[in-house]
Amino acid sequence: MLPVDFKPERPAKEQGSIVHRTSKLYTSRSTLQSISGVLACLFLFGAHIFAQPVRTQHLTVELITETTSIAPNHDFLAGLHFVLDKGWHIYWINAGDAGEPPRVDWKLPAGISAGEMQFPVPKRLPLGPLMDFGYENEVLLPIPMHADGSLKPGSKETLRGHLHFLVCSNVCIPGKADLEHAVSVATQPGATDTATGPLFLAAERNLPRSLPAGASVSVTQTKAAFAITLRTGQRIASAEFYPFDQNVIANAAPQTVTPLADGLRITVPKAEGLRQAPAQLHGLLKLPDGVAYQFTSSITTAPPVAHTGDKSLLGMLGLAFLGGLILNLMPCVFPVLFIKGLSLVQSSGEERKRLRTHGAVYTLGILVSFWAIVAVLLLLRAGGSHLGWGFQFQSPYFVAFMALLLFFLGLSLAGQFDIGLSVTSVGGELAQRGGYSGSFFTGVLATVVATPCAAPFMGAAIGFALSQSAGITFAIFTALALGLAAPYVLLTLQPAWTRLLPRPGAWMEVLKQAVAIPIFITVIWLVWVFAQVADITGVVALLAGMLVAAIAGWVLARWPAKWASAMVATLLLILAIVLPSVAAKKFPAARNAKNATSNDNSAWQAFSPQQLAADRAQGKAVFVDFSAAWCLSCQVNERLVLDRPDVEDAFRKSGVVTMRADWTNHDDTITETLAQLGRSGVPTYALYSGAPAAAPKLLPEVLTSGIVFDALKQLHRPSATP
Repeated sequence: MLPVDFKPERPAKEQGSIVHRTSKLYTSRSTLQSISGVLACLFLFGAHIFAQPVRTQHLTVELITETTSIAPNHDFLAGLHFVLDKGWHIYWINAGDAGEPPRVDWKLPAGISAGEMQFPVPKRLPLGPLMDFGYENEVLLPIPMHADGSLKPGSKETLRGHLHFLVCSNVCIPGKADLEHAVSVATQPGATDTATGPLFLAAERNLPRSLPAGASVSVTQTKAAFAITLRTGQRIASAEFYPFDQNVIANAAPQTVTPLADGLRITVPKAEGLRQAPAQLHGLLKLPDGVAYQFTSSITTAPPVAHTGDKSLLGMLGLAFLGGLILNLMPCVFPVLFIKGLSLVQSSGEERKRLRTHGAVYTLGILVSFWAIVAVLLLLRAGGSHLGWGFQFQSPYFVAFMALLLFFLGLSLAGQFDIGLSVTSVGGELAQRGGYSGSFFTGVLATVVATPCAAPFMGAAIGFALSQSAGITFAIFTALALGLAAPYVLLTLQPAWTRLLPRPGAWMEVLKQAVAIPIFITVIWLVWVFAQVADITGVVALLAGMLVAAIAGWVLARWPAKWASAMVATLLLILAIVLPSVAAKKFPAARNAKNATSNDNSAWQAFSPQQLAADRAQGKAVFVDFSAAWCLSCQVNERLVLDRPDVEDAFRKSGVVTMRADWTNHDDTITETLAQLGRSGVPTYALYSGAPAAAPKLLPEVLTSGIVFDALKQLHRPSATP
């Protein structure tokens, strides 16, 4: 029997190699004398041959050790050193969509045992519609080994292994080789081999590591994907995920990475044929610096979006447009309807072309405002922040600015001074531009005031948009903006409808002053919101700012069209903005948490994902009210529906735990939970059943007691079914 039994798939090209000549002689029917001569030659030079690399199709492989000698009762490292032809690769422990990793059948001398082969971090190797995981160019696969006390110092031992591998490019070729390596046994382990030591050192640097102290990995799943969150305490911009188990993820699908302030979240689609997810996800995360962390994490189920809308882009665009249309009727936007109506009446006597231009400019104001909000959201998302629709109202400075802005606008409408609607934008000169600046600013104002509200159908569209690429996000928000602008634009485009509008006259001044009433009502609401985010000193400072703004308006009325008065009014307005901004403090503890601790009889608990999971694990149903102090729709639903005694009694009789997730202050936990529900703003109402894996039912943004009662009845129907 030959010492080296190498059997390539095709005859080796190296005609001068000893192995090739031996193979030819062995397979030919030569004389016994020729065979004996070759065997004698191999016996004399066998040790030297075994240490040489074996060349097969498209790669060279060699069995090597890290040290020059081994010692009894000590561990040592062996390794398979592959050098591949350009464009060819071998496979990681999970080959991906096709392939298999190298494996060795060992024939080791007594006293030496081999551990599991170790695999350095692979790379993604796309091949058409498939994705492989493996290695190109050169790689060393380390193999830990142990020498026991039976080995005799001074002896020589030979490590033998039969290697099976698959080498692939556009085609795959299975290969095998018998590898051998002679080692000397000494009383102490030898020094690191200068030839092989650097290879083992490089391989060690590329092996996956355990998570460092303080780091953590958590995995949630939806119906279509796994979301892996790595928290290390530092922001991470990119990563790749490799599963150790096959047929778990869609290997070729793009992996979406969301940087976080203390790590990252990577979303990977599930394998198409995966019917039941594993209990744990075992894999590694490859980071930009080449470091990779391996982990095993249990998988929790993130409730998917429970609405029946079409998830296609066309369906989401339709939902966004319809949501923007309904947004005109929401209580947040309703006061601006007076301003739009006044603007339309003022323009009713103008030419049709000019009237349509007003509609286009108004639409442009809405579009620009929406695009600006989207740009900010995307930039902050790229920086690791998690924000949603209406996020700017989580800032006390923005709330104070909006209260002052609308208060100053109300003073102008009430007749204190007469610069026009555009004075609250960039100054009196805008009033000189044929009213177009006023139309543009009205569109801006409609958008800004609309952001605390989420109309029906709008929540699903925005939640979907903020989880997609920038292009899709802009497209959906554009559809939302066009829906908001549609009613006014429709009036400007229909001449027959504009003829029904009354002609301008003295009555318009009275109407303009009447419009100030809903504006001042909105100001009162904003002051109440500000009171939720600042102490009494901050509220007093905001009221003082309004007094200063009123003085600025008096200056403009007392000395109209004067540069000096305009400059004084500007300085006063700056002072009015600075006063509450300096006094405003960060948001206090969440409103629901305060209620839960201060009122023992309160039916609403403070929201906690841990408590939600614990209640569901006990078979309890949970209703979560995602709300905020600055969300007027939320307050209306709570006052008229959720806080009604009969509704609270229905929750109690149904055994439903009620929680309130207060988003008044920015809260990453609530933001992430909303994202899991496919939402990005409030109001959002989720009814979780007692089955932990079941998806929650999302109720409409506009509630009635009947909607709540029906949802509670449906909650218990499955339990009656055998």
